[in-house]
Amino acid sequence: MAMKHPFSPDRGWKFWFQRDTIVHNLEFFQNFIVVSLCIGLFCVMLIRLGEMFLSLLKPINFQAITSDILFVLILVEIFRLLIIYLQEQRISIGAAVEVSLVSALREVILQGVVDIPIDRLLGVCAFLVVLGGLLYLRVWMFQRFEAIATTRNEQLSQSSAQDLQDLSDNQHLQLHRRDAIRHTTRTPPIEQYPF
Repeated sequence: MAMKHPFSPDRGWKFWFQRDTIVHNLEFFQNFIVVSLCIGLFCVMLIRLGEMFLSLLKPINFQAITSDILFVLILVEIFRLLIIYLQEQRISIGAAVEVSLVSALREVILQGVVDIPIDRLLGVCAFLVVLGGLLYLRVWMFQRFEAIATTRNEQLSQSSAQDLQDLSDNQHLQLHRRDAIRHTTRTPPIEQYPF
């Protein structure tokens, strides 16, 4: 009878197609892509900062400088979004909404509020209201979940305190019963027998 070797070729290819192995390898490659994006964003931020400081040597164009600053802030927010993804393996909705807000404001500042057509300006305003509503909804949901968690913790602590109280009452009752049984089964003191 031939014994199967633990590292046989038959077992080797099956190992690569197990669900846990596939998920682990895909997460590894995904994290590699995110780290590459972080490095690329960092290089782009450095290049844009250098260009912005070099543009200060020329006659100052406040609109262009403000646009560059907001663009660097957008890149910083996207960088932070990628870092949060690497830490928690999820996309932060708050950071994504903040990136969208800053990029919409950058476009408005870059073109100038006066030069934007009214229909486009109304669209940008509606977009900003929706993003602000998302931020408010996120904060409201966080507060709601915190209140629910606090209430649940208080209920658990009250129920555990009640359980301890019931347990101590039961122990107290059991001690009284033991004392009563001791008093009834105990031999009376010698002074009660007059002989």
